[in-house]
Amino acid sequence: MLTINPNKVCHVIVKARTFDVKEGVSDPSPGSNPTDDGSTDILEDFADDPTRQELIEFIRGMDEDEQVELVALSWLGRGTYEFSEWNEALDEARAAHNERTAEYLIGLPLLGDYLEEGLAAFDESCEDFEKNRL
Repeated sequence: MLTINPNKVCHVIVKARTFDVKEGVSDPSPGSNPTDDGSTDILEDFADDPTRQELIEFIRGMDEDEQVELVALSWLGRGTYEFSEWNEALDEARAAHNERTAEYLIGLPLLGDYLEEGLAAFDESCEDFEKNRL
């Protein structure tokens, strides 16, 4: 049974996808005016990227049980565990939990997709979340 609020998972999905589209830094000394550089810097992955920091802080702000479920959902979504193995995934995520959970999760290249697939296994989606965001 899923106990984490699906809206929290959807928030992570949206932020993870925003972060995932970032690319390597091509202009190490960007101009002070975004118009001067064609606003391309917004897609570059700088160390102090606000999207990355927001995502880390959001995940760190979750309680331990929510973080554990988020990790287990990502594993379920990428196929490491089947839906019938949900309790095993939770047990493994709980055993692996530490203070670097947020960094682990954002290090997964397809985190948003994995979480979406994990939610779908529970017949949940971000459709209503997206409608309410607009």
